[in-house]
Amino acid sequence: MARKQAPTFKNEQTGQTWKIPKKGKQGEWYPVVRVGRHIPFGYEQDAGDPDILQPIPEQLEMLEQAKRYLSEYSLRMVARWLSEHSGRSISHAGLKKRVNIEEQRRTASTSYRVYAKRAQEASEKARKLEEDTSGGQASGD
Repeated sequence: MARKQAPTFKNEQTGQTWKIPKKGKQGEWYPVVRVGRHIPFGYEQDAGDPDILQPIPEQLEMLEQAKRYLSEYSLRMVARWLSEHSGRSISHAGLKKRVNIEEQRRTASTSYRVYAKRAQEASEKARKLEEDTSGGQASGD
């Protein structure tokens, strides 16, 4: 019987520029722009435009389910399950890369939101200080 192991997620920076798939409020997946020569799992090349990748909802839903399985099973087992059930091949290394990149993007987007909030708060405080300072100078002259 195969050994169960939890995946490890490293926060390594890669040169990957592909974005996390966009999912709408009603669960619909959106097309993405192709940035590399490989077509990511869950997407297919658009017939009319080779630079657009159309989502394959069934594969993307299976990929989401596979990511949940990673907490209980090894990458190899999950990649094998995903390949068998989706009809499209994905290696354990490809699955790990995809999961790591999505985790990095999720972490980065969370950090960007925190930084944006801090910048807005700092801007408001600076504006208030500037108003207080300039108001005090105007009344002193």
